[in-house]
Amino acid sequence: MFTEKDIQQIHSKGITFDQVTSQVERLKNGMSYSKLLAAATIDKGIEKFSETEIKNYVEFYEGKQDDLSILKFVPASGAATRMFKFLFQFLSAFNPDKETIEEFVEKPSSDLVKSFFDNLEGFPFYQEVIDKLKEIQPDYNELSESEKSVAFVKAMLSEDGLNYSFFPKGLLPFHKYENGFVSAFTEHLLESTIYASSNKTANLHFTVSEKHHDYFKSEFDKASKGLSEETGVTFNVSYSYQKEETETVALQSDNKVYRKEDGTILFRPAGHGALLENLDDLDNDLIFIKNIDNITVADKNIDISKYKKLLAGVLLDVQEKVFTYLHKLDENNCDEEDFKLIVLFLIHRLNVVVPTDFEGFSNEEKKVYLKEKLNRPIRICGMVKNEGQPGGGPFWVKDDKGNISLQIVEFAQINFGNKDQQDIVYKATHFNPTDLVCAVRNYKGEKFNLKDFVDYEAAFITMKTQNGTDIKALELPGLWNGSMADWITLFVEVPLETFNPVKTVNDLLKPAHQVEL
Repeated sequence: MFTEKDIQQIHSKGITFDQVTSQVERLKNGMSYSKLLAAATIDKGIEKFSETEIKNYVEFYEGKQDDLSILKFVPASGAATRMFKFLFQFLSAFNPDKETIEEFVEKPSSDLVKSFFDNLEGFPFYQEVIDKLKEIQPDYNELSESEKSVAFVKAMLSEDGLNYSFFPKGLLPFHKYENGFVSAFTEHLLESTIYASSNKTANLHFTVSEKHHDYFKSEFDKASKGLSEETGVTFNVSYSYQKEETETVALQSDNKVYRKEDGTILFRPAGHGALLENLDDLDNDLIFIKNIDNITVADKNIDISKYKKLLAGVLLDVQEKVFTYLHKLDENNCDEEDFKLIVLFLIHRLNVVVPTDFEGFSNEEKKVYLKEKLNRPIRICGMVKNEGQPGGGPFWVKDDKGNISLQIVEFAQINFGNKDQQDIVYKATHFNPTDLVCAVRNYKGEKFNLKDFVDYEAAFITMKTQNGTDIKALELPGLWNGSMADWITLFVEVPLETFNPVKTVNDLLKPAHQVEL
């Protein structure tokens, strides 16, 4: 299947030959579905706190904040193209010589287009597009409404216009204030000053694509000085790319490796699970993870950021107890009462299903088991009530070894052909909006090797099209799914208003993205 030239290409990317053959076998054999036992719900895997408890956890975090190394990790390489998908379709489908824009938007399939044009002046980029439009088309004001509509979209998206579809979401105009618009990237800088700074310093790490790196640096140079003066916070911003060695091969329908026109193997980015490598390069006490497009305007952000502090407070509280027990186990003086206390903590606080024969273990076996369960990275995951939004769900899952644990499971990992599994999904009450706080150091202050805690069986297989050919593509276990499968995991309910993604450009019209002037 592979030539000497292929092997050289594989090695040049930092990938081993065994990794590639393993990828091929996985694609041939099909993916392993998660085995769901039950949906995690309130008090059965998801914790819900009272206002008093929330206040206590927030204050607990704030009391320790300046003694911690804190970082905000933001996946930011996602292209904006999908935001504008319906507008590209509009440009293909609409002919102003044959129908008016008024006729076009009344079609049942044109709801998104109608909403876009009905609310044009509500978009943060409206004035920038109009200015560009008049620059490249001086006779704009003389055009018909239909021609103006086409011209506006082209000025937004085309290469000779503002070329929005080239840029990542994080660099587009997201919110409009009295003194102009700001990008999602800039909003994340401001947000970090609310809950993710320590000693007047905010550390942020953005995963970006290499072609956009300089644009992000330019945006930082433009925004950071004013924000620092406004907030009194200094920003340390770092960037990384998805590593080449995380890319994967793809197979054609005949199970042959897909090759490019020049005969070389096609290697594809392996989904957000590849970012585990980037996360593993970071070493901080606390790491907040949040997607670039899940951001609100500043006045709303101040209110909802307390829930980030809640998650951090829960983590620090749990971590304190975990470290205490690990040090106790190291002292080699645990008696039966100590073992019982630790087991109760595992069961009732960490959601660990302890083996029924644990009582029959020798003291040394108990110690080994308990240390193995406690000495892991920790993640506290925000969960919002499910109101039809896409996102991984919280479930109780059994793995191939019979271990039961709480996991975030994507729909692609679920066998919907199995009615029992389908029924469990329909009983789910919450989903994960990619809202996590993580601790990646152990009780001795050493950073964990995060690749030791991955469930490699949780890889995804997706069907794609490459130059008109159907291919099977492999994605690594998702960053907050299989890549964190063996972490200590707690789920905490947070309000739906903490989740404000921008999937289509029309989402920028929602209240969370509109400034009340």
